[in-house]
Amino acid sequence: MTSSIIVRNGRPDDAAAIGRLGALLVAEHHEFDPKRFIAPIPQLPQRYGQFLTSQMERSDKIVLVADQEGAVVGYVYGGVEGNDYMVLRGPAAEIYDLVVDPDHRRQGIGSMLLEAALDAVTKLGAPRAVLFTAARNEGAQAMFSELGFRRTMIEMTRELDDDRMPAD
Repeated sequence: MTSSIIVRNGRPDDAAAIGRLGALLVAEHHEFDPKRFIAPIPQLPQRYGQFLTSQMERSDKIVLVADQEGAVVGYVYGGVEGNDYMVLRGPAAEIYDLVVDPDHRRQGIGSMLLEAALDAVTKLGAPRAVLFTAARNEGAQAMFSELGFRRTMIEMTRELDDDRMPAD
């Protein structure tokens, strides 16, 4: 089914499509855990699209899209980062976003996008790639594992305004 899919560099005229997908990513994560993930806001698709197109100009960032006969059905956004002492990590590529339109999932498009992103960041000199995924996004976690990613960190969140403390 992915034979009609090509992965290409994002272009400014992809802004509406990738903005819609970025807003979908925000909404899905907010549904997973509304206390942890930001809520969708008005004009989020336009704002997200503008943000992603601004990243296309940067030499340390990548925005790739999955194009099916002229329609953008997914995208990946990543970048190369230096040492990050906050997370005890050396230089690495970070995959910030990977999203496929729900009507096109489970067809290998996410894997195609991720492999293309890894090729691109390797060419930028990244020695490794890291990514984060929501704890409840088991489908994405399975795909990442199949593509050679391993678990290295677990984020834990506690709401500070929650007066329910664990019993001793």
